[in-house]
Amino acid sequence: MIVDIGGGTTEIAVISLSGIVQAKSVRIGGDKLDEVIIQYIKRKHNLSIGTGVAEVIKMTLGLPIEGAEAPKFEIKGSNLITGIPATLTIDPHEIREALNEPISLLIEAIKHVLETTPPELSADLVDKGIVLAGGGALLKNLDILLREETHLPVIIADDPLTCVVRGAGKVLDEIKLLREVTIQS
Repeated sequence: MIVDIGGGTTEIAVISLSGIVQAKSVRIGGDKLDEVIIQYIKRKHNLSIGTGVAEVIKMTLGLPIEGAEAPKFEIKGSNLITGIPATLTIDPHEIREALNEPISLLIEAIKHVLETTPPELSADLVDKGIVLAGGGALLKNLDILLREETHLPVIIADDPLTCVVRGAGKVLDEIKLLREVTIQS
């Protein structure tokens, strides 16, 4: 199973014998996670932050593990009431709360693909697990959360930001092989 979390969408697929057995696309990606963080900080703390700050928050704090000690994090933005630049210290567990809805939807989509995958592939899924790709794969502790939710091994791809494009390049280098495994219509 591959879960490619891009900027705008997440593509989930189970691949077997060079073909896609089951797939789903959801409109949850890194941009949506950034937007959720921006709106949460705005609503809860009356602080306006940009996408760059939201990205730093997302990659630094991610999804803190329940019950684990997580250091507080300082962010800078513009106070919505006074318009003056301000600094705020946030609890990392607030970010988990902010990301709860989109991450829950992502987990539901992954579980749906797992549930609709033919049972004869279950052994392969238990052995091979889930591979995370795309920039969203770098969301701190996402792999741990998915492992807890699916009870499957979860691996972050080597260089998740570029692995999909490098794979596409390899396929183009082996165009004859691509023609052999694709269905001609």
